[in-house]
Amino acid sequence: MGFWGKLARIKKGRDKKSSVKEEKPSRLSPYKDKNFSGRVAEDVREIKKILGNPSDLVIREFSYYGVPAAAVLIDGMVDKMVVIEGILKPLMLEAKIAEDKPENPFKSLKEEMVAVAEVKEANTIEEFLLAVLSGEVGLLLEGNHSTLLVSAKGWPTRSVTEPMNEVVVRGPQEGFTETLRVNTALIRRRVRSPYLRMEPLKIGRISQTDVVIAYLEDIANPKIVEEVRRRLSRIDIDAVLESGYLEEFIEDDPFNIFPQVKHTERPDKAVADMLEGKVVILADGTPNVLVVPATMPEFFQATEDYYEKYFISNFLRIIRVLSFFIAMFLPSLYIAIITFHQEMIPTELLINIWASRSGVPFPAFVEALIMEISFEALREAGVRLPRPVGQAVSIVGALIIGQAAVEAGIVSTSMVIVVALTGIASFAIPAFNLAVAARIYRFIIMILAATFGMFGLMMGFIFLIIMLCNTRSFGVPYLAPLAPMRISDQKDVVVRLPWWLMVKRPRHYRPRDEQRVKKGLMPDFAKGDKRG
Repeated sequence: MGFWGKLARIKKGRDKKSSVKEEKPSRLSPYKDKNFSGRVAEDVREIKKILGNPSDLVIREFSYYGVPAAAVLIDGMVDKMVVIEGILKPLMLEAKIAEDKPENPFKSLKEEMVAVAEVKEANTIEEFLLAVLSGEVGLLLEGNHSTLLVSAKGWPTRSVTEPMNEVVVRGPQEGFTETLRVNTALIRRRVRSPYLRMEPLKIGRISQTDVVIAYLEDIANPKIVEEVRRRLSRIDIDAVLESGYLEEFIEDDPFNIFPQVKHTERPDKAVADMLEGKVVILADGTPNVLVVPATMPEFFQATEDYYEKYFISNFLRIIRVLSFFIAMFLPSLYIAIITFHQEMIPTELLINIWASRSGVPFPAFVEALIMEISFEALREAGVRLPRPVGQAVSIVGALIIGQAAVEAGIVSTSMVIVVALTGIASFAIPAFNLAVAARIYRFIIMILAATFGMFGLMMGFIFLIIMLCNTRSFGVPYLAPLAPMRISDQKDVVVRLPWWLMVKRPRHYRPRDEQRVKKGLMPDFAKGDKRG
């Protein structure tokens, strides 16, 4: 944990001592332990009063063996065919054809008449209304304080498509959607194991967002799973509209700009992380699932690294790591050398650089600041504009502004080259949140380099290493397995060895089952069996 994280915890402890936590009551809190009256007409009026009689509330009253009954549902949240064929038709038509009236209509309603797989009882008004607002159909029967909840969820959903932000050349083309049940099915289809656990939660006093904790019980460390449960269960917020809400509550150091939680849109990537002993957190309403713990080397790993041959993956990984350092340190290195250490540049190159800077009225730091801010603004504009226009504006804008700035004598051509290389390098980082963190920290190092030269650049680098070494993600060191160094876990860090050599899972997650690949699976040709 970094200095700012410790400071936050100290302040949090003081706040706990000095004030008492106030819990905001829910609108349904008065009905938490209250049952229905057992009179359908009265209960229907109570439901309309609580919900404000909205336009999408549908209440169908009917008679079941001569007993008044009602079906309560929200239009647009249910599958109409399931409601008609599985609920209303059996209750309204087949009940009339039946010869004998059952002794217990409520028991008959639950066990015999409803042709839907999932039926459960609700004993309180709060439980009943929360289920109806989640897409279930509620059934009221005269003379019964308990009600039935029938699963008939069905609302407009986006179909499973290719992930927009994690495109691969080789690999599955399926991505998570905004529907939680579709996402759990995509994981279940890839892991047909009885040890796959999916624990449901509801977070958000108003939104009541469904959240699922998914992990493999025979692999994941129970302490990590319990810590995930603890951090999620303590969240008390009005609504959770995206998994980013959860991320800010569960990360170890909230003041650290580097990401401590991974997020992905790819089911295959989430499953691969679970097979290493990690925990996946899915939230309804978003295609981005969270993966914890997360270490920094993982943010340089792309999904297709494990689908291509290992030497191709290693070459691309090395390019990504070099791009990360270029994106973070190249402008600062240029500023430090031009401002303080001109003797480090070869004479001919130095003459050319000074010739290009001869008409520039600003120092190198101001040049870099102007170009970097302009580049970041263009990048943001390209993201926010409509897709057909965004790419053209960002590319053409960069070319025009760069050329115009050079011709106007505001910046030098060498600075344009440095900023362009920095921008291209930042695009090569697979994880968007890590790339943004590098872009933010780059400005800090630029200030240090402009003030102290190479000494300031080294100060920024050393502070970065210290900060990363002090960072943890759910108890796992952020730089593991590089710091602390574990030689046995270096098979999949900067370079990846062939699958038949990655026998053990990463030990820094302390998985319950370390064996991943059976020993002795090296191909026959590699062993020397050269059969013709």
